[in-house]
Order: sequence, then C-alpha cells, then structure tokens
Amino acid sequence: LLGDLKPVVSVKELMENEIDPFADNIFDAVGTDVSAKGLVERAPKTDVDWAKVRTGAVVLAEAANLLKIPRPFAPPGVLNNRSGPNAPELSPDAIRAKVEADKTLWNSHVEDLRAVAIEVLDIVKRKDTAALFAAGGKLDEACESCHLEYWYPGDRKFHEDREKKFLEEQQRQPGTK
Repeated sequence: LLGDLKPVVSVKELMENEIDPFADNIFDAVGTDVSAKGLVERAPKTDVDWAKVRTGAVVLAEAANLLKIPRPFAPPGVLNNRSGPNAPELSPDAIRAKVEADKTLWNSHVEDLRAVAIEVLDIVKRKDTAALFAAGGKLDEACESCHLEYWYPGDRKFHEDREKKFLEEQQRQPGTK
C-alpha cells in the first residue's frame, strides 16, 4: 500500500514544520486574551477565519498518514534533551524501541489526532465556536498523551499541571459545557 513513499523529514521535523504550526490554526482560533482593555474574546467570525481553522484540520487529518510512514524520530545527530538523571526527552532510539514494541499504541495515538481533526472539519461546517473550543481541548489531549508516551515521559508532572489549568479555563469559558 505504501509503495515507494519515502519520508523526507523525521517525526520531529514533521511536528515542527507541519503538525504544530497547523494545529495552532485550531488552538489559537478560540480563547480569551488579557489585555490593557481587559478580557478580549477570540473566535472565528469571518469565512476567512473559519477557512484557516479548516486548513489546520485538513493538514492534521492528512498528517496522520505521514506519521504512519516509518521514518526517523529526529534528524541525524539530534539526540533530544537527554542530559541529566531525569531528562525529560527520550532519545530517538528509545522512542523507536517503544513504537516497535507496541505499534498498536502508536497507531492509536495517531488515530486520536486524526479523529479530532475530522471532528473539527464538521465543526467548521456548522461554525460552532463552543464546539471548536472543546475540540481544542481534545486536540491538546491527543497531542500531549502521545508526547508524554513517546517524547518526554519524564516530564509528566509539568504537563499534568498544564492540562489541569487548561481544563479549569475551559470550565470558565462562556457557552461551553
């Protein structure tokens, strides 16, 4: 099925150059900013705003396919932040070993990313701001659960605290459940 597909970049580079920037189209679409004028609500209002969110969702849904193509986890010579006794990031070899030991878990994380992206595509059709905010939380959960499994499992406490703060903010947002 994969034929002659040959990866050009590592997973790390795919994340840095495609997945993360386009996930920001979703993450940054809805929220509250604090400014000198007080709280400023952010939400897509125009067709152009919604198109940007849709672009992010399309790229993420298709990027899931790219994550299933075997490729290096980091560029040659990049060992991630592995210094010290409790280094937060696993080495590319350690990540590869974890993936190869349980490909079903890797594919499950990839499918979680795809599922949220597909959900966002539907949300864009309905132009449902509250649902988009909730989907941003699901996207954050999908990304972080994979990263905490494969990239920086030694850094769980920081990310658990971050997720808790995000959920608290989500509960304070008007129009969300």
